[in-house]
Amino acid sequence: MTAETTSRPLLADLRHDVAELAETDIVRVSVHGWGKKDLVPFWFGEGDRSTPDFIAKAASDALLRGETFYTDQRGIKELRDELVAYTARTFGVGVGDSQVSLVTAGMSGLYLVMDMLIEQGDEVVVVGPVWPNIYSTVTVHGGTVRDVSITLEEDGWELDLEALFAAVTDKTKAIFINSPGNPTGWLMEQDQQKAVMEFAREKGVWVVADEVYHQLVFDRDVAPSFLQVARPDDRLIVVNSFSKSWMMTGWRLGWLTHPAELAPVIAKLVQITTSGVPQFLQRGAIAALREGDQVIRDLRAQCQAGRDIVFDRLEAWPMVRAARPKAAFYAFFAVEGMSDSLEMAKRIIDEANVGLAPGSAFGPAGEGYLRLCFAASPETLKKGLDRLEPILGKGADQGRGD
Repeated sequence: MTAETTSRPLLADLRHDVAELAETDIVRVSVHGWGKKDLVPFWFGEGDRSTPDFIAKAASDALLRGETFYTDQRGIKELRDELVAYTARTFGVGVGDSQVSLVTAGMSGLYLVMDMLIEQGDEVVVVGPVWPNIYSTVTVHGGTVRDVSITLEEDGWELDLEALFAAVTDKTKAIFINSPGNPTGWLMEQDQQKAVMEFAREKGVWVVADEVYHQLVFDRDVAPSFLQVARPDDRLIVVNSFSKSWMMTGWRLGWLTHPAELAPVIAKLVQITTSGVPQFLQRGAIAALREGDQVIRDLRAQCQAGRDIVFDRLEAWPMVRAARPKAAFYAFFAVEGMSDSLEMAKRIIDEANVGLAPGSAFGPAGEGYLRLCFAASPETLKKGLDRLEPILGKGADQGRGD
């Protein structure tokens, strides 16, 4: 080993796109406020209720039975069968066992999708503002993101399909769409999904649809799914998760719905990464699918009540501009005069002891906004809103974050 080698910084040996990967602004804010006494945490995408007992019991019983060995890389057959049945009754779409694969969380599934699709120089068109990890996932695979932003109009968030289609180039490998959306609660209707699928089919690009909030919708039973407008051989992968609808964020369980031809590829990628989801956790997922419909209904009702509590206040604050979301559990609101949402979020922690996510975390179109997760009890929401009002409920000069 040469002196030059021993004196070289360790990070210099890493791939530059990994070593230079930026921390998300959500994490920066949480680090700023972590551990503060009596802080009201609206910054992360989860509620304040733990996983229902019957789901936890199914997993713990399996653990005590000794279901602790290696298992099928794409999930045990019993769970895959339940996912097939769930897809049929939820979306009215028939898929086969070879079209569903269990993964260790929706995020792991999305990373695995990029493992399959993205090579150096490929582009992914992303509809934003959007959950920030998609940007990093594309980047570390050598790809580039092309942003197309929805806009906040009088009637809510809207997507210009022509702008989306114009962003696709000969380097585009995939279009990424999160609907229902985080952070906006935007929901892509079926006519737009059909148009996107037809366009992707014509261009030969993939559609990667993040539909993890499909059950948390307020004006109907379930959100439209790309599965309902796709053919079996279409270039479509749908990412889903147990985290949100069944209150299982810490379990790290998700699934992919995909063309059957991808099943052996997914199995190989799972084998060389996680080697599969622990079987006892899969028993909890089976219980959630079989017995969790009331859990979903209760959570949806709680979130709808939480949405109305939050927006009744936000809409009364003159410096705030927002639209009540159709789905998910976030308020994503613009603040007049705010030019640095990260600094504003830090200020709110310091002065109000409330944790909000800065809009800058959600891509270029997110700056000027803050995100509040309203999947909390009415008491917690009212407590946090009371603290926010002295900062956000006054004149514009009171809320500048620059």
